Amino acid sequence: MGVMAHPSRAADDAGAGALGSRTQRAAELARLSASTGAGFLGSRVRRLREGDVADARFHTETAEKMLELLGSMKGAAMKLGQIASFVDMDLPPEVQQTYHEVLAQLRDAAPPMEAGHIADVIAEEFGAAPDTVFAEWDPVPLAAASIGQVHRARLPDGTAVVTKVQYPGVAEAVQADLANAELFAPLARVLSPNLQIRPLMEELRDRLVDELDYQREATYQQAFFERYDGHPFIRVPRVYPDWCRPRVLTSAFAEGASFDHMVASSTPEERQRYGEIIFRFVFGSLNRFRLFNGDPHPGNYLFPGNGTVVFLDFGSVKMFRSATRTQMQSQIAAVQANDVDQMMAVLRAADFLPAGQRIDEAKLLRWFRKLNEPILEDREWTYTGEFAREVLRTTSDPREGYFDLLRRLNLPPDYLLLNRIQIGVNSILGQLAATANWYRIAQEMSFDAAPATDLGRQEAAFMAASPFRA
Repeated sequence: MGVMAHPSRAADDAGAGALGSRTQRAAELARLSASTGAGFLGSRVRRLREGDVADARFHTETAEKMLELLGSMKGAAMKLGQIASFVDMDLPPEVQQTYHEVLAQLRDAAPPMEAGHIADVIAEEFGAAPDTVFAEWDPVPLAAASIGQVHRARLPDGTAVVTKVQYPGVAEAVQADLANAELFAPLARVLSPNLQIRPLMEELRDRLVDELDYQREATYQQAFFERYDGHPFIRVPRVYPDWCRPRVLTSAFAEGASFDHMVASSTPEERQRYGEIIFRFVFGSLNRFRLFNGDPHPGNYLFPGNGTVVFLDFGSVKMFRSATRTQMQSQIAAVQANDVDQMMAVLRAADFLPAGQRIDEAKLLRWFRKLNEPILEDREWTYTGEFAREVLRTTSDPREGYFDLLRRLNLPPDYLLLNRIQIGVNSILGQLAATANWYRIAQEMSFDAAPATDLGRQEAAFMAASPFRA
């Protein structure tokens, strides 16, 4: 992975902390929003003279400004930029591609924090400098993300590891960004004109609070490792708990190409394989182990080139109760059967419907069928960027006619991660044009149906022998 070499602007302000105060961050966002708004109006005027080239130039400039500022700010600001780097928004395809290409650098080549700040965190957590705690420590990060950055290291026994270190002050930065939510509105209107920013920021709040707890993440990553250890095509790096702390997570080093490099260099057959593996990992984990990783992010996948996929980053994981999983499976079965009465019965049992609330039941069923279109029928189906955009519009654009309906539902906490991941998975599989009989694959994972594909046959024996099936 490449890493940009310039430090965070806010790192220079020692008095305000490495990532800046709420006031500083608000001022940075306000400047970006003001220039974006003015630039958008200007591009509308220039378009009369220059045509679509004016729009293209504006969006390229906006994406580059977002890359520079959001990458240096880290926290929730950078997380929003990462989401925009792969989720299919309500934009023309050529404009969408501009944001994807430019903001993809936020996934694995964002501006790193200065080495001294990272060393300070290690010293605070372990009581010693990095080169004392580890036999070897590389001060140049492999990757810089929204909450922390990753460094290569070696344990005293020679084991090669990666250590994720949380940025100093990032918890405060996250809170500041969430409190400044209204400042993101002009950017949101450019990326998706009818996107409601407040619900998105509320979802980010819950996700990022979990991601700040590295001990929680280490526990869940190890749980995934144990459940997939020895799997034929899914890899999860093991955790080394003696080298983990509240702001430090150490796990086995894994190599592989990035998602973007894989897409650019793989064959159509390889992309189909990888798409199915991602689908199996996401929904197989839920249905077989009751574990769900709620951050479908292209930067969290590595592709070693041997037909396997390495899954990283378990900061936003939910373990479901058996009863909840059964409700989810019953709900999907009712939607597949186009049975509105059964669907409503399941939703009432799951406390989706507030007492006394009147709901257009037929319309709600149509929404659930759109959301679950890939697994509705026993046929091959191809994920596309347009499908991802269409699903996003149904949940965020009042013009689609579902927004007010969905707001009247009571979304139980157990289901929140499912909504988050659906849009992300749709976009990722859309980029791969992943094609399969997803209905049969889902039946495999939910109800132990016969393997539907070669990958299903490969993992059948592994899953049958797993002591972790729940």
